[in-house]
Amino acid sequence: MKQIDARGMSCPQPVLMAKKALSDNPEGIEVIVDNVTAKNNVLRFMTNLGYGVNIEEYQEDFILRAHK
Repeated sequence: MKQIDARGMSCPQPVLMAKKALSDNPEGIEVIVDNVTAKNNVLRFMTNLGYGVNIEEYQEDFILRAHK
């Protein structure tokens, strides 16, 4: 599964990175963000595309795993 590290980036950059990664890996990706706003925006983006999303909190980061 392709992993995208978007820690330290503000929106819309994490969403744009997720969009590009999903176009190259339509089966699913993993996105790591470090703030709630980015987590919510990436989650909304991926669910709007029909992906199931699992969210794991690891220390101060959020790991979002999108899968079809």
